[in-house]
Amino acid sequence: MKSVSLKRKLKSYDGIPEELGIRLHRSISWLQCAEQQEKDPDLMFITQWIAFNACYAMDMNSQSSKTEREKFKGFIGTLVRLDHEKRIFNILWQKFSGPVKILIENEYVFRGFWDFQRGDAKEWKKAFEKSNEDSIRYMSANNVGGVLEILLDRLYILRNQLMHGGATYKSKLNRKSVKDGSRILEMLIPIIIEIILENPEEDWGKLLFPVVK
Repeated sequence: MKSVSLKRKLKSYDGIPEELGIRLHRSISWLQCAEQQEKDPDLMFITQWIAFNACYAMDMNSQSSKTEREKFKGFIGTLVRLDHEKRIFNILWQKFSGPVKILIENEYVFRGFWDFQRGDAKEWKKAFEKSNEDSIRYMSANNVGGVLEILLDRLYILRNQLMHGGATYKSKLNRKSVKDGSRILEMLIPIIIEIILENPEEDWGKLLFPVVK
């Protein structure tokens, strides 16, 4: 299992800042939990997202005045910049290009669609079409950060549906989205952990919930 090798790799690294070590330890622990949910896509996706969130979550009060979305975009940009082996590119363009395209083109995991349903937006189709066009342009230009940002935004909506009780457990309506999303995260999260582990000198932010001794 990838979590076992990552845990071993974390222990072998000397000089990892304490907070970063805690961040990665938490993420790996949830990744290990996700690996144990192979027969339950819903629980696998949820625990995978927690593993991802552990990599990213930071104390907003300790940062600049940037919005959370700007910080998230900055996090993605840092990952792509440090991914010298193009591991993320390999996943999005080669291993899972089909599922990535299907998820991006799925209106039910588009933020604007649900804003419209709630009456918070006047329309959603133009924004959805533009988002899809942007993804095609990013794919053509090998813009990893652009594609990854759109993909994670779609997965975030799927995450909200599950975490906030907006979908039935084992629902037939979202089976393919959950399974495709889980397959992508299964490959993506270990790479994110590796990139962070290999670059401890980067500022990955202060822990949102530090260990209190």
